[in-house]
Amino acid sequence: MDAIALLLATALRHRINEPNIEAGFERFSALSGSAVEYGAFCDAVAACLRDGLIREPIRLPEGALQCHWHLELTPDGVAAARKQCKQSVRIICAL
Repeated sequence: MDAIALLLATALRHRINEPNIEAGFERFSALSGSAVEYGAFCDAVAACLRDGLIREPIRLPEGALQCHWHLELTPDGVAAARKQCKQSVRIICAL
């Protein structure tokens, strides 16, 4: 599974809310059980953000003293992740 597909699948099933992108990457790695490299993760985040599949990950909540890093799908991202999951199930069932 490529990094973008793994990012979408992980974001569909889990909430990632960390103090920075490095901690977000560590949480993503733990949840996905994947060996995606940090650079590939950053590229996947940038591609998903560019394509409107995730919301802006760096946020400053009202009253907060520092930014936090969130991984949250947009409605288009949810649809893409669900479509991807359905395709994965079909492939597994066909084997």
